[in-house]
Amino acid sequence: MQLQQRNNVTVMGHGPITLIFGHGFGCDQRMWRFVAPGFADRYRVVLYDLVGSGGSDLHAYYRHKYERLEGYAADLLEIIEQFAEGPVVLIGHSVSAMIGVLADRMRPGVVAAHVMVGPSPRYLDDEGYVGGFTRADIDSLLDTLESNYLGWSSTMAPSIMGAPDRPELGEELTSSFCRTDPAIARHFAGVTFLSDNRKEVQGLTTPSLILQCSDDLIAPVEVGDYLHAAMPGSVLCLVENIGHCPHMSAPDACAEAIERFLDAGPGRPHAA
Repeated sequence: MQLQQRNNVTVMGHGPITLIFGHGFGCDQRMWRFVAPGFADRYRVVLYDLVGSGGSDLHAYYRHKYERLEGYAADLLEIIEQFAEGPVVLIGHSVSAMIGVLADRMRPGVVAAHVMVGPSPRYLDDEGYVGGFTRADIDSLLDTLESNYLGWSSTMAPSIMGAPDRPELGEELTSSFCRTDPAIARHFAGVTFLSDNRKEVQGLTTPSLILQCSDDLIAPVEVGDYLHAAMPGSVLCLVENIGHCPHMSAPDACAEAIERFLDAGPGRPHAA
């Protein structure tokens, strides 16, 4: 199967560096429309949908392959190999940030830099670690997804989006959730929210920009602090914003932070 069809790959722009944008749970590449096109005049921009999401080929969704985030990371490496030119910067929202880290670990040297938007290596609280959720929280979430996915989507999407002054964004996220096949969404939610990638982020020296919102229901500020301490090559930038999708609700602030990071050049010291 062609990668373009499998992951609904979109390529725009030209430049010596390739920026690859990955989306979060229940979303698709359209969520990057306020940010990604602004880089196409200087960079090669690649957007794609995770298999099972957006315009991807649903026939390519095999539960055994995607039981772990490594299945998505393997897909990402194939996309890099086929569509990237020059150094590669991965710009991943939420779970895609960790998918990017896994790809980096699986093939060291292929990723020049990361931009992580609302990342979390583990959603469950643990001893000495604040992830934001208890096991009871996650079990309740997964049970609700199993019994009433559309109802959960309608209730939770506006809270996840935040942006109380822009309710249309919450409505868009609700619609995106509702377009996702419920069985795939439930499976992907379990894989996402029960994942633990703290081992992979520890000691990661690849230059990384962590964009964390000041008020995020999914990834609290403590998670950004943890990642910054765990990754020697990281810079932490706190975006004053309510919600988990600052690339939609605060796109200018996100784009400016990414610009500063890229202007410093992947592989060299960065300033946020």
